[in-house]
Amino acid sequence: MKKADIKNLSVEDIKVQLDDAKANYSKLKLAHRISPVENPIQIRDLRKTIARLNTELTNKQ
Repeated sequence: MKKADIKNLSVEDIKVQLDDAKANYSKLKLAHRISPVENPIQIRDLRKTIARLNTELTNKQ
């Protein structure tokens, strides 16, 4: 998710997106521990998306 997309979201939408991203991140990490994921860069991208969402949520509050 791009920074410009996140800026246009409301606080509730950011919270929903953040919960979804955290759930996907934990699933992906677990799957990667069991057997290597095809694209491990997805893990890094999700971590950065979570950080962007947290930053924007802090700025809006």
